[in-house]
Amino acid sequence: MVDIHSHILPGWDDGARTLDESLSMLRIAAERGTTDIVATPHANSEFPYDAGAIQDRFEELRSAAGDLIRVHLGCDFHLSYENVQDAIENPDKYTINHKSYLMVELPDMIAPESARTVMSRLHQSGITCVITHPERNPRLRVRLDVLKECLQEGALVQITGQSLLGRFGSEAKTCAHQMFKQGLVHFIASDAHDCEDRPPRLDLARKYVGDRFGVAEAERLFDTNPRATLSGADIDDNTTENQEPRRKWYSFWT
Repeated sequence: MVDIHSHILPGWDDGARTLDESLSMLRIAAERGTTDIVATPHANSEFPYDAGAIQDRFEELRSAAGDLIRVHLGCDFHLSYENVQDAIENPDKYTINHKSYLMVELPDMIAPESARTVMSRLHQSGITCVITHPERNPRLRVRLDVLKECLQEGALVQITGQSLLGRFGSEAKTCAHQMFKQGLVHFIASDAHDCEDRPPRLDLARKYVGDRFGVAEAERLFDTNPRATLSGADIDDNTTENQEPRRKWYSFWT
């Protein structure tokens, strides 16, 4: 499996606090079947994205990890005027492996037209936006039409594995199922922050998806599609609507 969303850089944001904790998280991921994991430190007002310092921290972590697991670098990109302008001017600065896929967190309040405008501008710069965990966003949960408009501008969607298992409440779980039924899911990632409450485990979520939506769908969401982001290749967008589980922003600037 390939995990494209995690906070494993030590002592950087609200994820791993020390190198030892980072390595413990990597061991958990590797033991549960993850071969590649992307470190996605926040880029927001609380945790500014210092590319040079982050690269140094990343190299330290990758060296310490050795052959345990392959570690890659990306970003948990929050929308702001400054961030978007910088990404447009430097399209490979925040993307996974400096290729084309960018993990984007939409704010709780965003107008559909604003979201669509942002996705369009980033897409025109060669960036494919991957909208992170919309099922956990109270506003987006009831506005899946916003997601659909973003998809029309080339965006894709990632949900959190633990959402399917109930970690973020029944509403997030229900929304995740609705997204499956409407063909709106392209990736599943851990969004790991620690070893216990939000660990970098994807095995349980993969089994859940395989049991309810089929082994091929699990392969697409946990391996084929996320692996494509590492090289910048096109993903398998073979989503279909009405899949049934089987038993067993504010105004944008001008």
